[in-house]
Amino acid sequence: MTELTPELTQDNAAQIPCVLLAGGLARRMGGGDKPMRAIGGRTILDRVIARLKPQCSDLILNANGDPARFAAFGLPVVPDSVADFPGPLAGILAGLDWVAANRPDAAWMLSAAGDCPFLPRDLVARLTAARTTEGAELGVAASGNQSHPVIGLWKVALREELRHALTVEDIRRIDRFTARYPLATVSWPITPVDPFFNANTAEDLAEAERLAAQDGG
Repeated sequence: MTELTPELTQDNAAQIPCVLLAGGLARRMGGGDKPMRAIGGRTILDRVIARLKPQCSDLILNANGDPARFAAFGLPVVPDSVADFPGPLAGILAGLDWVAANRPDAAWMLSAAGDCPFLPRDLVARLTAARTTEGAELGVAASGNQSHPVIGLWKVALREELRHALTVEDIRRIDRFTARYPLATVSWPITPVDPFFNANTAEDLAEAERLAAQDGG
């Protein structure tokens, strides 16, 4: 795992668009949109946007169903292009397709979970620095000796290979796909707050309230 300072690629990182993945079914919370749940008086999605907007050139929201429910956030909403909720890889592909169509000069895209309210403020810079230094085609975040494959840096040129993996090979796990390519892994500390904590259950929401106070609101 690479430990790098963000100063190496701060300018380049700002040119990278990001897809926020909110296409899950939230079964463990009884359904609905996890990113729309509130902690500390703000929605999780609002917190995610606040963390990533200064780091990225564009934010795109991957979500299925009626996009009007996200209208207040002012973000482009792109649904999965692969049917039957095949998981986060479909959302990543939808983001890559949006970037290819709307930001043709962008060679890289960040993916991030829409239910991670404490994402690091140096996420894009450190992933970009690691990817550049290691000559990798993909980058992934980690913390506490655990990889977080949903949160990573993607080469836009890989989107047709990803489409083939999803639609022809029926690959659903992110790490099965990323294992095919040189991958840079960057680790963050988990104290005082794990930046990749995500809210999957009602109990997680209660813990997020506590962490939000600890993280400064």
